[in-house]
Amino acid sequence: MRPATEAELSDIIQGAQALRIQGGGTRRVGRALGEVLDTSALHGIELYEPGALTLVARAGTPLAEIDALLAAERQRLAFEVPDLRGLLGRNGVSTIGGVVAANASGPRRVQVGACRDALLGVRFVDGMGAVIKNGGRVMKNVTGYDLVKLMAGSHGALGVLTEVSFKVQAVPEAEVTLVAERALPQGLADLRAALGSPYDISGAAWTDGSAMIRLEGMAGSVAYRAGRLCALLDYEQAAVDWTALRDVRGLAEKPGAVWRLSIKPTEAVRVVQALGCEAICDWAGGLLWLRDPDGTADVRAAVSGIGHATLMRALPGTEVVPAFPPEAPAVANLTAGLRAKFDPRGIFNPGMMG
Repeated sequence: MRPATEAELSDIIQGAQALRIQGGGTRRVGRALGEVLDTSALHGIELYEPGALTLVARAGTPLAEIDALLAAERQRLAFEVPDLRGLLGRNGVSTIGGVVAANASGPRRVQVGACRDALLGVRFVDGMGAVIKNGGRVMKNVTGYDLVKLMAGSHGALGVLTEVSFKVQAVPEAEVTLVAERALPQGLADLRAALGSPYDISGAAWTDGSAMIRLEGMAGSVAYRAGRLCALLDYEQAAVDWTALRDVRGLAEKPGAVWRLSIKPTEAVRVVQALGCEAICDWAGGLLWLRDPDGTADVRAAVSGIGHATLMRALPGTEVVPAFPPEAPAVANLTAGLRAKFDPRGIFNPGMMG
């Protein structure tokens, strides 16, 4: 099913039993059941005002189309959307609705926040076929329930997005990366020190024995901040491909299960050493990508009480392992209440979360 209008989408939902919601099919994790509901026909830019740094697009609009439109005005989506097709073995076209549904956010999250923090408004259709709008086209204080934040990262479990609006960002004048060879403990300590400094870091990552610190902004400011950090931490400027880190290319071609961990940065070293897995660390250790070659690492036990782990890519033959972590009882009760409100028939992506 591929509705071209919001009205068609509403009619489909009202008559459906179980729907597996899909935009471009590039970000799906877990094993949802049901008939495929393809939202890619809900596409098009509704509004773009470069002077107001505002963009409104239908949910099925390809991300590449949005990136090209913004680039022509030297603007961008600040939260640096990852492209995980290589890691997950997908060939689809990423859509902006899928970006929001996954709350997909890259290295710059340490500075500007996640996808949800750039969202101004959403339109979606709930499990009874009702069209709901929340937020708007400017930043303002929210009254009532903030459905904009709720829908970001909901993975289609509460409603089908039809339109999203964003604040966008001007591309900075200059960008510099500072690099040093560091063992993991010292590297992450350096990154946390950089983030705690007054020098406005836009990237803090460790991979393959190197720690990397990114600075962006006006040329004079970047040069000053880079000089201060180089003196403080004994780093040097070097060319770094941040898209490779963003897209986890270092693990994409290697066999094994791949996990995405969101944890306390101060616990990253302990978790990596305890599991013995190859790691890529972003957000100064707050985000870990781990490769478990034989699928035997007890990843969820290692992060119990300090974060959560999502199985992004399972080993062949082990897909029965739940992709998403089990929820604590209190959280599970809240989740059940939200689903009862927005999807009382349980038709959206059944089976995906567990």
